[in-house]
Amino acid sequence: MAIKIVRLGSPREPHEGLRIGTVRRPPRGVRKEDYASKNFFDVWFPNLSPSAELIKDAKAADNERSWSVFKKRFRAEMSRPDASKELDVLAALSHQTNMSLGCYCENEARCHRSVLRELLIERGAKLI
Repeated sequence: MAIKIVRLGSPREPHEGLRIGTVRRPPRGVRKEDYASKNFFDVWFPNLSPSAELIKDAKAADNERSWSVFKKRFRAEMSRPDASKELDVLAALSHQTNMSLGCYCENEARCHRSVLRELLIERGAKLI
């Protein structure tokens, strides 16, 4: 049992479990009924995506300094009580069931999902 961090829209792997989309917006041009069958997500969970303002700033994060600022600000957003509790729940569930969390970004190293990975590990989550 564990959490796998994925790129939404990528082919699913065996035993990946429930795919959770941690994105601010659902995929464009895809009917809601097709999100799961087109490998985007089974459940949309925008609570674990950066705020709209932070997403705008992230798109401009083209160097190490701006990426570092983004990470710091996103971690601050995820430290708010509701988000923190949601991360705690996912960390606990990772020891009971398989699931995957994802975003659309091609490069995980410059995506909020890399920060989610760090935050989940800090909470004792089991990750693949």
